[in-house]
Amino acid sequence: MSFKVRIVQAGRTLEVPTGTTILQAALDAGIGYPFGCQSGNCGACKSHLVRGEVAMAGYSEFALSDDEKARGLILACRAAPRADGEVAWLEEDDLIAHPRRLLDCRVVGVDDATHDIRRVRLEIASGGPFDFSAGQFASVTFEGCPPRDYSMANVPGDPALEFHVRRTEGGATSIQVFERLRLGDPVRVEGPFGTSYLRESHRGPILAIAGGSGMAPIKSVVERALQRALPQHIHFYFGVRSQRDLYLHDHFAALAERHENLHFTPVLSEGDGSPLRHGLVHEAVAADFDELDGCKGYVAGPPVMVEAATRLLEQRGMRRVDIHADAFYTAAEMAQAGKKTGAEL
Repeated sequence: MSFKVRIVQAGRTLEVPTGTTILQAALDAGIGYPFGCQSGNCGACKSHLVRGEVAMAGYSEFALSDDEKARGLILACRAAPRADGEVAWLEEDDLIAHPRRLLDCRVVGVDDATHDIRRVRLEIASGGPFDFSAGQFASVTFEGCPPRDYSMANVPGDPALEFHVRRTEGGATSIQVFERLRLGDPVRVEGPFGTSYLRESHRGPILAIAGGSGMAPIKSVVERALQRALPQHIHFYFGVRSQRDLYLHDHFAALAERHENLHFTPVLSEGDGSPLRHGLVHEAVAADFDELDGCKGYVAGPPVMVEAATRLLEQRGMRRVDIHADAFYTAAEMAQAGKKTGAEL
């Protein structure tokens, strides 16, 4: 059995088999439907259910709030039709579509960023060129491991791709990266994916918030904004547990010295006698800003932090469409929820 679903922007009606999601049917039909994690966590495929009925599999409240659901919004990656219908993905003026590539790469750099985060640099051997927007991610497959999603930390156009891999207990990929990865090893990369990327046409203030290895996409966003000489103020808050979890502090402090529009604020959640600010990173933002209307927000890191920061930004007047966020779930967290793995911590 199947149902007819019209995709408004594509001007096409698809036959969607029972149990198949709208997003999967659209992608199988070659429609450029916007998507990210494909697991109900990022909200990139949020859509209007113009008519019809769908069954929704489990998803994060960050990706689709109860209020949004009540207003007829769905997540195409979690929605399987129960009747004929019609859907329209949310529009945005500056959505960019880069060609998806399957790259053969080799490791040209591996170093410890912290005690539990490693930076991996890859040279593209074949399959390029690889175009992406700052803040996007790719599916990365290390030898002998399942594919995992990691955000690019480098600026688009750099000769090497940079990924930040956090050690997770029992994680096959993190064990490979921390214990066995060597220079010259082959790595497959597919992408780019994701819609939480820098909107270069925006001229209002930028508020960037990263937690842990959420540094990767935010690093790309901030450095790209500086590279493009965007004129607005850029406020970058980086939240970690303690000083041993802090990395690239000197790098961004130096950038802030050279660029008067960049303001870098590291925040430690555990007091350890350092002169840095203490508390939760979203609380630091709350203490510094009363009104955020007209700003763009870029948020990446652990789900709890991302959800708290997103709520705060909305409370301070930032429109939901101006909040571009990636909640990083570990493979274990995703497996426990019975979902496909999304962006990795």
